[in-house]
Amino acid sequence: MSQQTFNTIGLIGKQNDPRVGEALESLSHYLLEQGLAVYLDEVNADTISGQPLEICSRTEIGERCDLALVVGGDGTLLNAARALADHNVPLAGVNLGRLGFLTDISHNNMIDCLSNILLGDYISEERFLLNSTVIRQGEKLNEASAFNDVVIHKWNVARMIELETYINGKLVNQQRSDGLIIATPTGSTAYALSAGGPIIDPTLNALLLVPVCPHTMSNRPIVISGDNEVEVVICERNHDNAQVTCDGQISFGLSSGDRIQIKKKAQSIQLIHPAQHDHYEILRAKLHWAETS
Repeated sequence: MSQQTFNTIGLIGKQNDPRVGEALESLSHYLLEQGLAVYLDEVNADTISGQPLEICSRTEIGERCDLALVVGGDGTLLNAARALADHNVPLAGVNLGRLGFLTDISHNNMIDCLSNILLGDYISEERFLLNSTVIRQGEKLNEASAFNDVVIHKWNVARMIELETYINGKLVNQQRSDGLIIATPTGSTAYALSAGGPIIDPTLNALLLVPVCPHTMSNRPIVISGDNEVEVVICERNHDNAQVTCDGQISFGLSSGDRIQIKKKAQSIQLIHPAQHDHYEILRAKLHWAETS
């Protein structure tokens, strides 16, 4: 299958990072030299001077661009992925510091990598997102997307919360814990990993359910099909002690009796990697595997 050609590029950078302006300026200069159309995210409008770039909202970038270059870290890419998922815009991530799981193009050789990508020398990978819906007394109160994870958790440090978990309408368990993480394979190396969950190959169609500090030690992480629908019910005794958070960036307060429905989002995200991308090399580097003292 032939590789997609990219002619219209959107640039999205991390906010409030002094390093972003220089990287965006270098990228825009190179792209304009190639005769490509370049649009700059409105949150970065003040970071570039002297370049004839049109400033756009995320929606406009989604509608106009056939590739988005995200400059920052994994958090910046998570934010962009949620905003652009409905527009089917491929994303490529440039990291400004340490190597990221998602932003795997080094700032030091980003122009060379970008040149190869524009020539069709790259790896394309499809990842899915989650859709989270909060239902209260039969009414939909909140809906949000997550690329890494949906987390139902307490906000009051002194108290546990009590949850009931259902998969496709069947009761799995009732638990008392600090919370529950529902993660995609992408998110299996994020909060879920810190809570004791397994690493899942990012190409698998799977969901990961990881309890956070469960009261019962036999309550273990489980992996289920990505096509399943998960529903978490906030038990009556919790009052207003819980909230749901998507990717650690979007939060919504929960009340007793609320039902949080989590399922795969219909629209997926296409990640663009350099041709030499190696997921296991990134795991070794990030998790310090096989290091000798």
